[in-house]
Amino acid sequence: MTHVKMYTSQVCPYCIRAKMLLQQRGVEQIDEIRVDLNPTERQTMMQLTGRRTVPQIFIGDTHVGGCDDLIQLDQRGGLMPLLAGD
Repeated sequence: MTHVKMYTSQVCPYCIRAKMLLQQRGVEQIDEIRVDLNPTERQTMMQLTGRRTVPQIFIGDTHVGGCDDLIQLDQRGGLMPLLAGD
């Protein structure tokens, strides 16, 4: 399974929803970077993605986007191949 990294904050319902979807698709470990605990990580996230909101999800080297982007990717059938590294 491809490495998953997610920029999150503690009270973000979209972060929780995205983690639940990834877990339902077999992801056992998510490298979670909490931007609410470390403001410099938010700056890094913004430089990498051009976005300010969390979650920001990376599967391998691919920036998937936020929770809505992840859900759309899954609905199009693109999430599982990305997780598998195909």
